[in-house]
Amino acid sequence: MSQLLEQLMYQVGQVFLIPTLVAISVLFLYSLYALGAFAVAYFQRRGHVIGAQSHALRSYELLRWARAHPGSSDDDLDVAAHRLLEVPRVTTRVTPMLGLVATMIPMGPALKALSDGNLASVSENLAIAFSAVILALIAASITYWIVSIKRRWLAEELAWLQAAQAAAAGPDGKLA
Repeated sequence: MSQLLEQLMYQVGQVFLIPTLVAISVLFLYSLYALGAFAVAYFQRRGHVIGAQSHALRSYELLRWARAHPGSSDDDLDVAAHRLLEVPRVTTRVTPMLGLVATMIPMGPALKALSDGNLASVSENLAIAFSAVILALIAASITYWIVSIKRRWLAEELAWLQAAQAAAAGPDGKLA
């Protein structure tokens, strides 16, 4: 019974190798896309606008959201800021876990091949395992860096919006 359960778990685990590798590939491509979008936003924020000046507001995501949603409360702005960081934050946290999964799944066949003396299969499985974890860690590193800086950018924009709301309210706290 134990051997049947172990064999079943082994086979089920092997089923997840391809979906895990696909997910890592998609997240790696997303991290490269996010890096490109971040670079464009960086240059726009630094005054080196690529294209027309009217596109400069694109890099100020929270300001753009606030303009599209006039009368938003501070809580609405905070939720919007969190929403803007959601995908890269999830990528930062999920990708290393998938890298670990993609490392562990080929280890079973690699160890089995090692016991059979099949070094070519060991090499193939280890190449898959280590390549997957490397791509996963690179993707997570890129998105972690992006999230860290964008979090500061969004905090600055939130402070600007709150200051603008306070200035519009006037000294008595009522809107002018």
